[in-house]
Amino acid sequence: MTSDTAKQDALLDELLKGYTNPKDILGEHGLLKQLTRRLVERALEAEMTAHLGYAPHAPEGRGSGNSRNGKSAKTIQTETGPLAIEVPRDRNGDFEPQLVSKRQRRLEGFDEKVLALYARGLSTRGIQGHLEELYGVEVSPTLISNVTESVLADVKAWQSRPLASVYPILYFDALTVKSREAGPVKNKAVYLALGVNLQGEKERLGLWIADTEGAKFWLSVFTELKNRGVQDGFIACVDGLKGLPEAIETVFPNIQVQRCIVHKVRHSLQYVTWKERKAVAKDLRAIYGAATLTEAEAALARFADTWDAKYPAISQSWRADWTRLTVFFDYPPEIRKVLYTTNAIESLNFSLRKLLKTRGAFPNDEAILKVLYLGLQRIEKKWTMPIQDWKRALNHFVILFGNRVTL
Repeated sequence: MTSDTAKQDALLDELLKGYTNPKDILGEHGLLKQLTRRLVERALEAEMTAHLGYAPHAPEGRGSGNSRNGKSAKTIQTETGPLAIEVPRDRNGDFEPQLVSKRQRRLEGFDEKVLALYARGLSTRGIQGHLEELYGVEVSPTLISNVTESVLADVKAWQSRPLASVYPILYFDALTVKSREAGPVKNKAVYLALGVNLQGEKERLGLWIADTEGAKFWLSVFTELKNRGVQDGFIACVDGLKGLPEAIETVFPNIQVQRCIVHKVRHSLQYVTWKERKAVAKDLRAIYGAATLTEAEAALARFADTWDAKYPAISQSWRADWTRLTVFFDYPPEIRKVLYTTNAIESLNFSLRKLLKTRGAFPNDEAILKVLYLGLQRIEKKWTMPIQDWKRALNHFVILFGNRVTL
């Protein structure tokens, strides 16, 4: 027996150590309650690798005395209905699956636990410690990594899926993560796109990773979205990144670009002493809280009269971006807050940052994608209601863009 074979055989011993009842892993409150079919099959493949001692197509398998011998179909019953899976076979016929045994037809509570642990941002070793503490089961970090590799296939399928042709509202933003893929730890940018569909429901459109955030990469994101079916949008809500509005308009020339008011206020207050921030913020609120565009212009003029002597850069900055800051005045007051801030995607990013703060630097981009994708799935489950006053908003979109709306 080679050392690699011994290591792989030890994985199964570690998995089974400390438990005697299958319900500890597969029961109603077990270890792996709601995993997807892909994760089940990948887990079985990982067990076969441990049994044989070598990965598929690896040269170590030649002359080993045993090899893979195709797969057999099997349907198991879960809490959500029947689940069809394929179970790997070995040529010697002595492979005994531990996750789904040969005679097992009922898989109780399999899907949720592992996905939940990853979705909450735990590292592989963090999951190992969690499982050992709660269930007394020692699981190899290698085996956990092997099982979760199938998530990447789901990410690729999700990232390339066709999208709707029209999203009335689109949000774009980026967050940073730490990566040590190229040696020293450095920050990388994760680009996120969020759409509101014609039913008023938020929809994750995709996530992308690059070394830094910039308008040039955003242009490639918008081009990809168009290639996946997005032909139009009415309003795009963005932060203050230079060149981003122009990149959007290059791909979607008919879209209105709304600069995020919250970002603009934060930027403006950077010029202000702490003692006067509350007063300046109140006068800025009078601008974007105005009932009409005319009233907003008057409020900006009053702001300049009051504060230009101390902080002239603020009113100058607002005037320079005025056309992109005031798009939301074309819409009813009930939905303006949905339009003039990137809060929808900022909230998403906040939830993702909570996951990331428990992690150190990621070893590679694939590890980043796995954790963020599972985190996005978990967050999306809370999106149960359409945007408030959506019917009124949609009617307004029809009035403004009737020739571009197909209900």
